Amino acid sequence: MTNLVFYQNASMVERSEIDMLVDRLTIMKEREGNPMGVEIKEFGDAVAFSVKNIPGPSFNTIKGVSDNNVEDIDAMLDFYTCRGIPARFEITPIQPTTEFLRALSNKGYFQCGFHTSLYRTFDIGRSPNDEQQPSLHIQEMSKDDFSLFGEIYTKGFGMPPFIKEHVTENNKILLNNGKWTFYLASVKGEPAGVGALFVHNGVGILAASTTVPGLRNKGVQTALIKTRLEKASELNCSFIVGQAAYGMSATKIWNEQG
Repeated sequence: MTNLVFYQNASMVERSEIDMLVDRLTIMKEREGNPMGVEIKEFGDAVAFSVKNIPGPSFNTIKGVSDNNVEDIDAMLDFYTCRGIPARFEITPIQPTTEFLRALSNKGYFQCGFHTSLYRTFDIGRSPNDEQQPSLHIQEMSKDDFSLFGEIYTKGFGMPPFIKEHVTENNKILLNNGKWTFYLASVKGEPAGVGALFVHNGVGILAASTTVPGLRNKGVQTALIKTRLEKASELNCSFIVGQAAYGMSATKIWNEQG
């Protein structure tokens, strides 16, 4: 596999993340009464996402912007202002965004962080060292055991425990659309971590993955990544995509895979 990032592959990564968020939030919006307050609005190739009752940056962001959206900036800002949510733009280096960045700067916006996306092609093989520890078990989650998802997810990401039922329901509804698969990792029979796989248009995305603090450094995430890679390969994916915060251990785990 080449280490060069070609324009078409970088565009694929950006588009795959947009597709994943559109799929997830569209299903959430279709729940009776739209309890999370989901709204999605397209501005050409760019897409603005808003989830009123989940105020963090993950679901309240604009993706896919380019210089073609310079004239849309005021409308984008209005989309969030009327909802009482700060606008957040995710801008990739692949787009010729000089004019767009200048226009944002004139509105008082500035770069505040990085979002790292990692990808590779599917030339994945297994080596003799790929066998996971006997004490570690990975299983596909079903509706019967999905109550564990919210509990592990909130513990893993340090979220308040009172939202675990909302997290569970907002992900459980993804089980039946054929694009999402969820996995539970256990260490010596104790639930330890979760991970999700989203597959669309031949691209697999490693999503929603975390380990509870007391069971980290036991190979949980490595095993969840390998299991999802194998599933994506079975589903004939051409690419696999993942995300990690800058400097986090997830980056190291991903690099060990490639």
